[in-house]
Amino acid sequence: MPPNTPKNNGFLMVLCFYLKFSGSACTITFMAIVSLLLRMTGGLCLFLFGMKMLSDGIQQSAGDRMKKTLNFMTGNRFVGMLTGFAVTSIIQSSSAATVMVVAFVNAGLLTLTQSIGVIMGANIGTTVTAWIVSLLGFSVKISNMALPAVGIGFILSIIKWKYKSLGDLLLGFGFLFMGLEYLTQTMSVVGNNYNFNAIAALSHLGFLSVLTGAGAGLVITLLIHSSSASTAIVLTMAYNGVVGYEMAAGMILGANIGTTLDATLAAIGAKTAAKRAALVHILFNVVGTIWALPLLKPLLALVHILTPGNPVAHDSAITIHLAMLHTVFNSVNTILFLPFVKHYAKLVSLIVREDTSKKESGHYQFTYIPGALTDTPELNILRAEKEIHDMAGVASSMYARFSAVLRSLRETGDKKDAVTTLCEELKQKEEYTDEMREALSGFLIECTREQINPRSEHRVFQLLRVIGYIEEMSDECYSISRLLEKSVRKDYVFKNEEMDDLIPYVNQIEGFLGLLQKRAGPGPAIALAVHTLKLKTNMSSSRKKLQKLSRKRIEAGENVKTELIFIDLVRRIEKLGDYCFDIAEVIAG
Repeated sequence: MPPNTPKNNGFLMVLCFYLKFSGSACTITFMAIVSLLLRMTGGLCLFLFGMKMLSDGIQQSAGDRMKKTLNFMTGNRFVGMLTGFAVTSIIQSSSAATVMVVAFVNAGLLTLTQSIGVIMGANIGTTVTAWIVSLLGFSVKISNMALPAVGIGFILSIIKWKYKSLGDLLLGFGFLFMGLEYLTQTMSVVGNNYNFNAIAALSHLGFLSVLTGAGAGLVITLLIHSSSASTAIVLTMAYNGVVGYEMAAGMILGANIGTTLDATLAAIGAKTAAKRAALVHILFNVVGTIWALPLLKPLLALVHILTPGNPVAHDSAITIHLAMLHTVFNSVNTILFLPFVKHYAKLVSLIVREDTSKKESGHYQFTYIPGALTDTPELNILRAEKEIHDMAGVASSMYARFSAVLRSLRETGDKKDAVTTLCEELKQKEEYTDEMREALSGFLIECTREQINPRSEHRVFQLLRVIGYIEEMSDECYSISRLLEKSVRKDYVFKNEEMDDLIPYVNQIEGFLGLLQKRAGPGPAIALAVHTLKLKTNMSSSRKKLQKLSRKRIEAGENVKTELIFIDLVRRIEKLGDYCFDIAEVIAG
């Protein structure tokens, strides 16, 4: 058979594969490429999984303190920037932090101006990951500690619940650096055994290599949805000589644009304010990258002054230089934008105008991103508290409306029309609070399905009880409006003397509800408990006095049915006070 027949060619191909896998000097093979890609993918996934576990462990350990930190968001722009830096450093994801900020703006927990400082701080906070990777991942043989960390972390997580957060933190630490070790080894094999002439050529094309790197960094970040992970990949490639220093610097800058994707997705279907907050993040990163790319050489010169070592040597020095570049770029960008926060907010508001075409449906809408909930389960409780504050406001407004109609009823001409309108209004609000209870309860239950610390879990169950009490209060407000309608419809009208006795009692509850609305959300609870106890005592005394006066009027021959409605009204109003007291007890623990 001739030597060039298909059969012989097939035999030669099999022989070549055999020689390649038996250690001959044959070059790259298909299976070798697949093996390297799988190792690289496995290392990256292990790195991402470790980062997620590390973030969860820190959140569970510091959940309460982190929520207190978020309360500073309402401060000035500098405080907001520090808050964004602190939160992003904890959760190790600027994408998750920015999505959370967009959600808070959408909920009204943050204003647009306040969100700008937080977003800027988040961009600086995301550089912490690059420093951890560059200082520990390459300079120190941290992989020797990774496996013991996994073992200790696993033991701690199963020994006792209170050590679970610490165990998760150690597990995440171990997996993160094990994944980084696999990535480094794989990149080392790639750099030593395979010829990347095309990439090497691109790395020496000056500004074109920087632009190519920026495009590559953008694409990588869009694919894996994490600028921290893409930065770790860039550091690993630069450390092993796969890409040059300037091209790696361009990839770092490109990753800053790619990280804006999550905020964009979070703003889809959200309110105008949330869309503006997402645009703040996009413009901040895109404009920053645009000015930094042509000025990259001066930036690198500044980095070289601040950082010792030779970055061209492709050792640990290059990773430290790239981490410093990441920090310098985001810090300089923040310094340039920070003095113009108010002007920036006005510009974004001009670009994204209020949508006047959408009409209010009259139904409660509470939108949240499931991905964001997974990334920051502890922090979402803060958002739920704000919504519960609004829910208490609805119940308070219902009672205030009843109180206003009751006080003006003596001077009202068409009493039947006034009380009928009142009932219709309160019926709509009562249905609205029913919708709030359903949505918020579902959201809080979703929070408990994620990994949160025991204190936060206890807080969730407290909030679920508060939601139930507020919804029952709204039902009671509607019931007393129906009772008032019944008295007017059947002409059981209270006399001036009865109204004079009733109005101060009604006002007591109105003040009680106003106080409750202020304290139903996040904030100190002891003052609420003390004040509600005092009010409850006064209400109980007033209720007994009113019932005694009503019985005397019955004995004096007044209309029994009118007095029975009066007593029922007093009892139901006191029941509202009982609900307030129950809520105060729950909030105060």
